[in-house]
Amino acid sequence: MFLLHSLLLEIFDWLSDGVAYLKRWKITSAEKAILENKFIYYQRLNQGHKNEFVTKLELVLTGKSFIGRSTISVVTPEMKILIGATIVMVTFGWNDIRLLHFKKILIYPSTYYSTISKQYHRGEVNPRHGIIVLSWSCFLEGMENQKDGVNLGIHEVAHALKLENQIYYNAESEFFNPEVYHSFQLLADEEIAKIKAGNLTVFRSSGGLNDDEFFAVALETFFEKPHEFFQYNPELYGNLVRLMRQDPRVWVKG
Repeated sequence: MFLLHSLLLEIFDWLSDGVAYLKRWKITSAEKAILENKFIYYQRLNQGHKNEFVTKLELVLTGKSFIGRSTISVVTPEMKILIGATIVMVTFGWNDIRLLHFKKILIYPSTYYSTISKQYHRGEVNPRHGIIVLSWSCFLEGMENQKDGVNLGIHEVAHALKLENQIYYNAESEFFNPEVYHSFQLLADEEIAKIKAGNLTVFRSSGGLNDDEFFAVALETFFEKPHEFFQYNPELYGNLVRLMRQDPRVWVKG
């Protein structure tokens, strides 16, 4: 019964991908200009990688629904392009990983109050409902400073990426190299212990909360402060290069 259920899910995903391809998003010249003017990662790529980036972005945007919340009545092309581009950036090491499980992106104008946690949030990921939630103002703040290791978009996409690797009923699970990921977890435990002990590290203090938060904070640092990260802990940085299948030092000046 389980095998039949899994087979039916794979067939459904295959049919969904086929329908999505027929309705595939095509990036316009105006949308490409948003990438050229506002997304630094894209600006630093060579033309061949830019073409790959755009192709993947079209597939990512085809499979996502962007929904405004609170006072956001219209989700603008800029919102879709920049959020989609962040997903592409984080997953650029894999040709076929698009975070398929997370089909909805909810966008609030600023921090929002959760009736579940009874707290204000900047963003969150809900795997049960396949949702990524972002505060647009906080998202933009993260993009404005590309060197402080604080980027809400990267942070929440990192959470989604880690969860996607663990979700076994879609076509995207277990894409992390298991040996590399195991090594990362061991090295991460050491860094979490350092943070909890109050030692100075390259990571924000919130990375010491648990392994999920450390992974998200580590990816923020990986993409925004790669040279500083490498100098601080070359073994952990090299591990993330192998895990993420890309090295931001290539295009970020030291």
